[in-house]
Amino acid sequence: MYSGSAALSIAARARGHPRCRQAPQPAARRYRDTISPVSIEHYENFPVASWLCPPGLRPAIAAIYHFARTADDIADEGTASPSERIADLNAYEQALLRAATGGDTRGRWEHVFAPLARAIARHRLPLGPMTDLLSAFAQDACNPLYPDRPALLDYCSRSANPVGRLLLHLAGVQGRGALAQSDAVCSALQLINFWQDLSIDLPRGRVYVTAADAASFGLVATELHTGTDSDASRALVRSLVAWARSLMLSGAPLVHRMPGRMGWELRFVVQGGLRVLEKIEAANCNALSQRPTVGKADLGRLAWRALCMKEARPTTALFNP
Repeated sequence: MYSGSAALSIAARARGHPRCRQAPQPAARRYRDTISPVSIEHYENFPVASWLCPPGLRPAIAAIYHFARTADDIADEGTASPSERIADLNAYEQALLRAATGGDTRGRWEHVFAPLARAIARHRLPLGPMTDLLSAFAQDACNPLYPDRPALLDYCSRSANPVGRLLLHLAGVQGRGALAQSDAVCSALQLINFWQDLSIDLPRGRVYVTAADAASFGLVATELHTGTDSDASRALVRSLVAWARSLMLSGAPLVHRMPGRMGWELRFVVQGGLRVLEKIEAANCNALSQRPTVGKADLGRLAWRALCMKEARPTTALFNP
């Protein structure tokens, strides 16, 4: 889920990437984001497959993005019932399996699976992360409530982290440390998106604030939809922002593991996410009624901060045996 990505913005919203949630559309238009021109533009905090990405990887990154974006819309947009969404996601998964095994990609989502099949074949993309994404979308279609942070992070582990792992695969980066840092960045992006979108998601019945977090400030998560900010809600949002920032910073050293352009792409993703958190705080954490965004005016600040991300060097102990 990333992002969303600059490529990782796909992970940021593998329930989508950060974007402005649109009002429900007629069922015939609910699968609205494809490689072909779309009728409604998605807002993204971060570029997808931007010029910073290695040209040879852009088609694969775009294919992954459109796979996740379209599945997200199946789960989350339009007027379909939960059972209809689940049925569509099951059909979508079968189309994925055909694409992954060299089968026929023609049909309802040909615009998604024809390029994805080429990316899978060319880069030997693992199937597991993509089916993990679909399991998260199916969960989202049922609109569950989350009792605590571990439950929400379990969702993030399937809604966002798989995209980061796919991008590590494309970059040829391996190792447990890199995977752990990628998971931290992707989960942080997902959380940042949640806290950025509170004013939009809550009125729609999308509740990603956990019951335990709300209760710790004397609030009830399912009653936050009124859009009225209070001292308690602002304190809650501050704690959520701090959680997301801590997670992002723990994964940020991954930028030094990613080669070349992808490392620079990731620097902008990390700094873009942190900038959203800054803007939430600058608005006094009135996130129930306001939605901050990152725009062109932030580009210079993001570029400078990306440039200043230095690799931490181990300290040398001043000790002579």
